[in-house]
Amino acid sequence: MKKSALQLARADYQPKLPIALQGAVKVKEGEPTQSVDNQEEIKKLFPNTYGMPLVEFVPAEKQENKKMNVGVILSGGQAPGGHNVITGLFDTIKKLNPENKLYGFILGPGGLVDHNYMELTADIVNEYRNTGGFDMIGSGRTKLEKVDQFEKGYEIIRELDIQAVVIIGGDDSNTNACVLAEYYAAKNYGVQVIGCPKTIDGDLKNEQIETSFGFDTACKTYSELIGNIERDCNSARKYWHFIKVMGRSASHIALECALQTQPNICLVSEEVEAKNMSLDDVVEYIAEAVANRAADGNYFGTVIIPEGVIEFIPAIKKLIAQLNDVLAMPEAKGLDRSELIDFAKSHLTEDNLKVFNSLPTGVARQLALDRDPHGNVQVSLIETEKLLSTMVSVKIEKWKKEGKYKGKFATQHHFFGYEGRCAAPSNFDADYCYALGASAAQLIANGKTGYMAIVKNTTAPANEWKAGGVPITMMMNMEKRNGEMKPVIRKALVELDGAPFKEFVKMRDVWARETAFVYPGPIQYWGPSEVCDRTTMTLALEQQK
Repeated sequence: MKKSALQLARADYQPKLPIALQGAVKVKEGEPTQSVDNQEEIKKLFPNTYGMPLVEFVPAEKQENKKMNVGVILSGGQAPGGHNVITGLFDTIKKLNPENKLYGFILGPGGLVDHNYMELTADIVNEYRNTGGFDMIGSGRTKLEKVDQFEKGYEIIRELDIQAVVIIGGDDSNTNACVLAEYYAAKNYGVQVIGCPKTIDGDLKNEQIETSFGFDTACKTYSELIGNIERDCNSARKYWHFIKVMGRSASHIALECALQTQPNICLVSEEVEAKNMSLDDVVEYIAEAVANRAADGNYFGTVIIPEGVIEFIPAIKKLIAQLNDVLAMPEAKGLDRSELIDFAKSHLTEDNLKVFNSLPTGVARQLALDRDPHGNVQVSLIETEKLLSTMVSVKIEKWKKEGKYKGKFATQHHFFGYEGRCAAPSNFDADYCYALGASAAQLIANGKTGYMAIVKNTTAPANEWKAGGVPITMMMNMEKRNGEMKPVIRKALVELDGAPFKEFVKMRDVWARETAFVYPGPIQYWGPSEVCDRTTMTLALEQQK
């Protein structure tokens, strides 16, 4: 594999580790835990892995050179730093015992079920240190939910003498990890399952998980691109740029990018819902900012839009909820696309049908037909940035006829998604992911299962970070999926009373009228620590550092 000059230089970077993970380790256990909600239901579903204590690693004088083979799976969408989780895991199990082996299951959880794997040797692992992407072993979206999958996985686990499987993924993947851990524990198979928190969307976090890996790098990558657009915008001074960023279930990316780049407008889905805004309210909000800047002679600007904002508009959210139920009905199975639309409309309430019929035809069809494997609307396919700019344009034209607006309104559109998922990890993500991998290895060595590796105190220097594990059941609640109530990890939404959002609110009226753009530039890997090792503004504000 030919490497770029950056890759060659980055290969020599040695990620920093918390003091507790630098040598021998012992476990310090906390109090028993319970799930965030629906305690009785979750306890009943996970009797063997519920109520376990929080775990923190502390330095020890010596540690048993434990013999253990480990399997690792990359699950779901890519996120910067995944390779460093694997290198941290590899280095730590080899340090515990050089005879230990690490097996990578190819193309996600499906590799475990289909017995598609490879041994990850030093030669292979060294090729991927501090690199972006998941291409070492690939990723996939197979859901581990069924007994026959668990049993097929156990066949290869037993054949390879694997003691534990590490699943690197988001909330759905780690929910599957929890189910798998419970199944193997109930069967007394002696197989441990450990999760690692991955998602660039930033919605896998709570009191124990300060941030999910990849969020830092992805936001810095998108912010560089947004800053470049803002500079172009401020140079040409003739376009309004509507920029959609990833974030189906939460607006963490949009908010972080806004804090970094100071656009004229940034929508926050959670606020749209809290204020009970209609689609027209959202359009009016943007159009007023456009008109105010036009009054100052500024016919240009930037708007950041989280991809999932349409799902947070209460009337549309209510419509989607009923569509989910209708499309999960047995009678809907086997219908073709045109029949499905008519079937859905015939089962909608009067209010929901009115909202459905008010939407542009393309958007209505996508809401009714396009679903991901989890039964969710595929909002990334809905060109929300074009929908909103078109509706703003219609409103501006109306105001022109009424004499309320003079001048031009021209637009450009962008969607930043794949651009950030496989970027070379920032120093923060390189360090954080390596520490997560090392934590996962120590959870295995200390006999834990059904845990997620965690690293805390992440706004401090890396050697002061605190590593450990949290029972996955602690993060779970019951939610409706595909028409059924299922145990899932609760997603973390933007908190409207949280420090990051409050900081944004404090400044957004100024940004809306003035040209206050900030151009962050590319991620820096070498240089002053305050430039190269800085965390996201979200994390700094949340921890007030």
